Amino acid sequence: MNRGFYTIMSAQFFSSLADNALLFVAIDLLINMNSPGWITPLLKLSFTLFYVLLAAFVGAFADSMPKGKVMFISNLIKVGGCMLMFAHVHPLVAYAVVGFGAAVYSPAKYGILTELLPAEKLVAANGWVEGLTVMSIIFGTVLGGALVGDRLSSVLLGFDMPFVDTGIETPTEAALCVVVVIYALAAIFNTRIPDTGCVYGHQQRNPIKLISEFATCCGLLWKDKLGQISLAVTTLFWGAAQTLQFIVLEWANRTLKLSYEQATSLVGVVAIGVAVGAILSARSITLRKSLTVIPVGIAMGVIVMGMTLVKSVALAYPLLVLVGLLGGFFLVPMNALLQHRGHVLMSAGHSIAVQNFNENLSILTMLAAYSLMLRGHMNLNVIIMIFGMFLAGTMLMILRRHKANQREFDSVSLIGQAKH
Repeated sequence: MNRGFYTIMSAQFFSSLADNALLFVAIDLLINMNSPGWITPLLKLSFTLFYVLLAAFVGAFADSMPKGKVMFISNLIKVGGCMLMFAHVHPLVAYAVVGFGAAVYSPAKYGILTELLPAEKLVAANGWVEGLTVMSIIFGTVLGGALVGDRLSSVLLGFDMPFVDTGIETPTEAALCVVVVIYALAAIFNTRIPDTGCVYGHQQRNPIKLISEFATCCGLLWKDKLGQISLAVTTLFWGAAQTLQFIVLEWANRTLKLSYEQATSLVGVVAIGVAVGAILSARSITLRKSLTVIPVGIAMGVIVMGMTLVKSVALAYPLLVLVGLLGGFFLVPMNALLQHRGHVLMSAGHSIAVQNFNENLSILTMLAAYSLMLRGHMNLNVIIMIFGMFLAGTMLMILRRHKANQREFDSVSLIGQAKH
């Protein structure tokens, strides 16, 4: 890997760290506002909304200029979302603005990998990306919980600058200052990202034509024998992963009787497992063998259902690490395969935009369903069982579809083919 790759990784780490810390600061803000429990999952829903609404446009935007510049602009938008929280705008609205920045950021973040690296390095590169992203989730989750906790917030509020009245008077304001500083670090790395020299020609600006072009790209990936399988897996995974984050928080509170700050550490434990799984997968699974990991996703769904049997923190930690490990192990090869097929079939920015649209539509749907279940006062163990069965059952259907594709045509032979 070259120096430019590590600069991209640094920028991604700090930007994702701030995103995740801000989520838990916003959750605490909702708790202090005495918002009902079913409102909390809507935070992530508001964050992902622009991924879906702007999917037809952000790919073209990402391909219209150097990716580092796109990432820099995106971080400025995220800082704007933080400022809205300072101005006491409702967290759902403010975090939606941060999501707008993230939606613009994502095609550039992933698209530059296919510009910078050859196909044979994409699995390893995705291992780095997912590993660092998950590390940022771990640290961001713990940091977000700590920033609004009594110990760290008192330290931050006790810090004074000589002759300067900062106007920072609440734990939330102090936490937001830290998040803005982290976004600033990400922006500094954004300015150091090299221009790969990839030029995609004139980018369409007509909204109708962009939507039509995006629909064509969606069709290409869903009809492709490899693209449809990898896209289905990653779509399911991200919807499940984001919903699981909120399920674990609720489970930790109701079943394990943990405080909010302690519950955030359990979410971090899942992320630790994903990081380990991503590293193991990057080292042991090649792009050509990427489809062999699908059964791991079925196992993940089955093990999630085991949460209903766990009543102690001592058992919760290893169970959640295992869930995360399985998730990370099958995500990295699927993500690399999807990026490879997308790059073969279309431009990098457009393929990632299609991926983001499908994955975030899954997140919106699953979080909305979870929020409705909470609002309907459904038993949490029943929710967990439904969640686990849905995950395992859907992965089983994807595996059967892949086997049917292979009987019809040796789709695995397409891996590594160049763009025509």
